[in-house]
Amino acid sequence: MYKIQIIPRVLHFKQPAGTSRGVYTTRKLWYIRITDPATGHCGVGECAPLPALSCDDLPDYETILAGHCRKVEETGAVDCDALRPYPSILFGLETALQHLHAGSIRLWRTPFSEGERGIPINGLIWMGNFDEMRLRIEDKMRSGFRCIKVKIGAIDFDKELELLAHIRKHFSPEQIELRVDANGAFSPSDAPEKLRALSKYQLHSIEQPVRAGQWDVMARLCSRPPFPIALDEELIGVNAPARKIELLETVRPQYIILKPSLHGGFKGAAEWIALASQRGIGYWITSALESNVGLNAIAQWCATLNPALPQGLGTGLLFTDNIGYPLRIKKDCLWFDPEMPQPDFDRYLSEQTARP
Repeated sequence: MYKIQIIPRVLHFKQPAGTSRGVYTTRKLWYIRITDPATGHCGVGECAPLPALSCDDLPDYETILAGHCRKVEETGAVDCDALRPYPSILFGLETALQHLHAGSIRLWRTPFSEGERGIPINGLIWMGNFDEMRLRIEDKMRSGFRCIKVKIGAIDFDKELELLAHIRKHFSPEQIELRVDANGAFSPSDAPEKLRALSKYQLHSIEQPVRAGQWDVMARLCSRPPFPIALDEELIGVNAPARKIELLETVRPQYIILKPSLHGGFKGAAEWIALASQRGIGYWITSALESNVGLNAIAQWCATLNPALPQGLGTGLLFTDNIGYPLRIKKDCLWFDPEMPQPDFDRYLSEQTARP
């Protein structure tokens, strides 16, 4: 029914992307191109597991990807249940099929895809030394961001508090919303004290204060937190609906953060949203270092949810060799310009195929 081409690619960061798990300088991914021989129309998706983080970061990933692509070629549809263990593959196939059926990178018709409304986003501050982070924070504030997310856990904690104090000295919570992301850097013993220290700076929330998998620890922290706690890495690998319910019922976080390529594609993320909303738990959507193919798909889908909170959708613009897309950040919003030309997939993907 369909023909699928798999194209491996390595993207290069404009500057090293530091996290508490290490520093990324390159990003490996697989583009998939689905063609309908009957019409000649095609759709492009992106499969990009994060090393040492995605539940489907596996040695035989490309073999598994090829197997599921063959099934889609034969059936014309994605078996979402079979792909629950492989969220980045599901996300890529969902994106490619939606692109194919929509006939455009405007995957859903919304005010965002019409260029009428931007999606509010946070300004992301990557980990670095004190001076680097301070300059990045000041640059984001000059650019007009009203919500800033600071990754912490890589430098001395007192220095990180100093950074937050620097922001609060110049901007009130009404002027700048502050989020921090610990990426599991706190230990169970020091997390309560560190949360109390952070609370002095009137933060919106903290992501994943302790390492994932410690549900009892996280439940205690979320029961009476000095400010809201959001789960991120905690959701990775929790794919079955019953297990999702168990996690939400046990931990009772204030927020969950959803990355479709990590948390079950669009179908799995929508499932998380429904289960969280039933329990009064908020959410926002974040990209996970995808290229513009993945970032556009996440943003187009996110816009269908009419998001109120700032989302985390700026990281796809960090690469030197990204494919061009009509995505722009203006002040604190991500915009899509439907008047700009569509990406030249034929040229871009053929260039990547020709690479050694």
